[in-house]
Amino acid sequence: MTFAISTELICFLVLAAVVVVGAMAVVLLENIVYSAFLLGGVFMAVAGLYLLLNASFVAAAQVLVYVGAVNVLIIFAIMLVNKRENLEPIRGLQVRRLLSGGVCLSMLALLVRVVALTDWALPGPPAIGEEATARIGEHLFTDYLLPFELASVLLLMAMIGAIVLARRDVLVQDVVTGDPVSQGLIEKSQPPLLPDQPTS
Repeated sequence: MTFAISTELICFLVLAAVVVVGAMAVVLLENIVYSAFLLGGVFMAVAGLYLLLNASFVAAAQVLVYVGAVNVLIIFAIMLVNKRENLEPIRGLQVRRLLSGGVCLSMLALLVRVVALTDWALPGPPAIGEEATARIGEHLFTDYLLPFELASVLLLMAMIGAIVLARRDVLVQDVVTGDPVSQGLIEKSQPPLLPDQPTS
C-alpha cells in the first residue's frame, strides 16, 4: 500500500467517524443549539468525503448550500425563537422510542445487507476531472430537473418557516408578575428626525 492510498484511507476513516458520531450526537443531544452546530460539522465532513471522490464542485455546493444556507438558517431560527411554553410529559414516549428505534435498526440492517451483498466494481470509473461541473449541469437541467426545482421550493419553505418561527409575539401580560404590559413601553415614541424650525 502506497503512502497516497494509506493517507486517503486514513482521511476517509476520520471523516466517516465524524459523520457517524456527529449524526448520532445531533439526534441524541438534548440541547438543540449544540445539535444545530454539530449538524454543520456533519455537513462539512460530508463535503470532505466528496473531495476524496474528486467531486470538488459537489463539495463546494455542499458547503455553500447546506452549511452556508440551511444550517445557518436553522441556527438563526433557534436563536430568534422567543416563545415560552409549558413542558408537559409526552404520552406514549416509550412506545415512540421503541417504534423509532425499530425503524432505525431496520434501515441499518438494510444498509449493511446492501453493502455486504453488492458486487462493488473496484477500482471505480476514472475521474472525469474538469468536465464534472459541466456533466452535473447537464444532468440537473435534463434528467433531474424536477428534483432540482423541488429542492429550491423546499429551501424557500424552510426560509419562510424560519421567519414564522422567529417572529416575536407581543405578550399582553408580564411573564413573571402577571401584570398587564404597558403598551407605551412596547411601542416607544420615536423623536422626529428633523425638528420643527421656529417660524419668524
